[in-house]
Amino acid sequence: MSGAFLHTVFDILAWLAAAGAVWWLSRQRLQFPAQSFQMPYIAALVFGAGLGAYLFGSANLWLSGQSGIARSVEGALAGGIVAIELYKWTAGITLRTGARFALPLAVGIAIGRLGCYFAGLDDFTYGTPTTLPFGHDFGDGVLRHPVQLYESAAMAVFALAYVLAVVNRNAFTITNGFYLALAYYGAQRFLWEFLKPYGALLGPLTLFHVLSLSILLYAGVMLATAPKARRLQSELLA
Repeated sequence: MSGAFLHTVFDILAWLAAAGAVWWLSRQRLQFPAQSFQMPYIAALVFGAGLGAYLFGSANLWLSGQSGIARSVEGALAGGIVAIELYKWTAGITLRTGARFALPLAVGIAIGRLGCYFAGLDDFTYGTPTTLPFGHDFGDGVLRHPVQLYESAAMAVFALAYVLAVVNRNAFTITNGFYLALAYYGAQRFLWEFLKPYGALLGPLTLFHVLSLSILLYAGVMLATAPKARRLQSELLA
């Protein structure tokens, strides 16, 4: 099978897994803000995520001396955040609405990154050369860091920790799960960016270094200003 085909397969699996995570959360009888289920909210999210994915993905190619159009999951995340915050501001929504996206986000990235790994050199998400024994040859005879697998494993760990928190009815994690997911994603992504052959934007930092720090800062502010999470009971209805 070609790398492009496998990438598409894992993209589909990532969406299905994210949908499965949404279903599982619905079975846990949790309460999430109703605004995050409304069509205008979802439309703003899809538009912002799509625009951010192509804008940042293509900009990174340009900064790395390559031509073409590309997508970026981190760009989609940043675009979605900006779009939703603008939508909430214009609609007068003051509630925090991202809680139900924490697990789908983590699961989707964990599986989707496997597609990036199997896509090989064409995907331009591989790492820099390494002499470590687990370096991977993507087809040109050079052993490189399989950073896609690093990120996949990291997000899988977060997903598992989040599931355990839900099972144990951890109120803070459930209420602020999205911002915890963002903080965790931004931190681990910032580290992996040092192992990628991307062009620099600011000193030694790439576009995705800066984007990771921005996401981490946003999440940090939201967590620092989060209202006290009320105690959750197992009998709460969705």
